[in-house]
Amino acid sequence: MGTGRLTGGYGKTPGHGLGEETHIRRVAAALVDFTPVRTRRTFEEAVAQIAEQIAAGALRPGDQLPPERTLAKQMEISRPTVREALRVLAEAGVVEVRPGAAGGAFVTSEFVPREVLRRAAVRLEEVSGVLEARRLLEPRVAQLAALHGSEADFAALQATIDRQREIAGAPERFVDGEDRYMTLDVQFHLQIARATGNATVVELMRSLLGRLEIARDMAAHVPASIERSLAIHQETLDAIRAGDMARVETAMDVHLAQLEGTWEKESGRPLVREVPDFLRSRPGRK
Repeated sequence: MGTGRLTGGYGKTPGHGLGEETHIRRVAAALVDFTPVRTRRTFEEAVAQIAEQIAAGALRPGDQLPPERTLAKQMEISRPTVREALRVLAEAGVVEVRPGAAGGAFVTSEFVPREVLRRAAVRLEEVSGVLEARRLLEPRVAQLAALHGSEADFAALQATIDRQREIAGAPERFVDGEDRYMTLDVQFHLQIARATGNATVVELMRSLLGRLEIARDMAAHVPASIERSLAIHQETLDAIRAGDMARVETAMDVHLAQLEGTWEKESGRPLVREVPDFLRSRPGRK
């Protein structure tokens, strides 16, 4: 990109010279290109790329960033990861995200605080805690779904897996379909929660899944991860449908371990602590 890495405070002092020039707002999509993210740390690099363009003056206060979908395509990452990156930059006062048809993300400062990447790191550190909380909750949710789920619930889950498989079966179109695939992934887990017949459980799972977008996007960029994930989804559904509690617990253990393992390996960050034995599946448990 021809810009330096972020190592301190960047750009001009806040407010310097901004009132002395008339700046016509440009649509940055026509002027600035973002490059594909080639590391597994998609979220951190997305934050860094946008911040660097601002620090280098390629994006100036008043400029509108490319639409979320365009940024996702250029960086070859998911839209949820783009949203998380923009949220960090907005919290730092670097961009403003405006809602509505005439909205979008707009640069509000040419000064990029040094804590921007630290904010990204903090957001990443939160993921480990959410993964631990998910392990406490979701295996029991799946077992409750096995007790109370209806055939209609199971059919809906199968339909979701089939739609995911269709998207994954067309690799050349997967970049365009990745957002849909990840939406279906969340839908699969929420459908399990809905099969419990407990609205509070659904809301708890919605909250946990919403805070795991970064980790899930990272997993989607790991070779063979998609195929393995589909196989695990199918085994999870088959176990729930059979009403076999031990099988459900084992399937969920494998399911959760996949994302936990990917997170540790690709982010370079360990889980908050080792998963205790009582949270792991135990053969023969009913």
